[in-house]
Amino acid sequence: MGKGRVVVAMSGGVDSSLAAALLKEAGYEVIGITMRLWAEESPDLSPRRRPCCLTDDVNDARWVCHILGIPYYVLNFERQFRTWVVDYFCREYSHGRTPNPCLACNQQIKFHFLLKKVLALGADYLATGHYARIDRSQGELSLLKAIDGTKDQSYALYALGQRELQHLLLPLGEHHKADARRMAAQRGLPVADKADSQEICFIPDGDYRPFLAKHLAPAPGEIVDTRGKVLGRHRGLAFYTVGQRRGLGLASGKRLYVVRLEPSANRLVVGEAQELLSDTLFAKKLNWVRGSPPPSSRPIAAKIRYKSPEAAAVLHTGEGWAKVSFLQPQRAIAPGQAVVFYQGNAVLGGGIIDDRGPSS
Repeated sequence: MGKGRVVVAMSGGVDSSLAAALLKEAGYEVIGITMRLWAEESPDLSPRRRPCCLTDDVNDARWVCHILGIPYYVLNFERQFRTWVVDYFCREYSHGRTPNPCLACNQQIKFHFLLKKVLALGADYLATGHYARIDRSQGELSLLKAIDGTKDQSYALYALGQRELQHLLLPLGEHHKADARRMAAQRGLPVADKADSQEICFIPDGDYRPFLAKHLAPAPGEIVDTRGKVLGRHRGLAFYTVGQRRGLGLASGKRLYVVRLEPSANRLVVGEAQELLSDTLFAKKLNWVRGSPPPSSRPIAAKIRYKSPEAAAVLHTGEGWAKVSFLQPQRAIAPGQAVVFYQGNAVLGGGIIDDRGPSS
């Protein structure tokens, strides 16, 4: 007797292809799908900087499914993707915040709209090629880091809750990325040597500023230092992010960085490197993997962006908000980014950074 029906979200890359192969070998009834998210494509992409969701990726996913002998479908989620990812991306930048569209895609497209569709079609599970693990050994489900700490993607999954985890399979979480290509090649999958997708899928060249310029009206304003002295003019807050040094257009004898953005005054505040440091942040739009927050004033580890290392901190929680007090000051805490809370290998949850404390 089979283990149930699972739909694998396939990008045409090695990780999701291997996930489909491993699940079939484990006895699941496997169906492959690719989500069509964005129709615009760049004609001159470097092979070293591949976004996802290209026509070639669809063809690769279809070919892998043919080799595995499993059904394959393409589902159109362009309307939802534009509303919940692209429009959100532009709106957040216009409000002086730094969004992460990949997190929005995971939360809204994969684990809401797609999961809802998968369950409506009678499948038991949705599977992805993310490197993370789900612990089903206790009454409540836990989201854990991947075995391979260098590839761990649990940060991108912090918005999952018990309902989503109940219907989710992450077969690569128990494997090392270095082994994935070897395992794919052993199974004859043609994507074994395919480059990993990079950048934002709807901005293939990685430069988001021209994209924003096409979608947002210009709103120039003042650039000031942290004491309020006017130093110059900015072209619009949407084109800047906390920690940025290049492209400020300022003549100064010292290196200046974007310290914060003040949308209410349409003002860009710059300062020296030490003014980027802060030992406190405040977060909202929280999600707790187990449904409720841990006790307040609890020691945790926190990540303020995907590629940042975890930092020791104390978590304070209230109704709809969290305060994180770091033991060591953190650099360039950016409102709009996600902060994710860990206890050992377990993801407690996370939220969107709303503000940071004063410079250290």
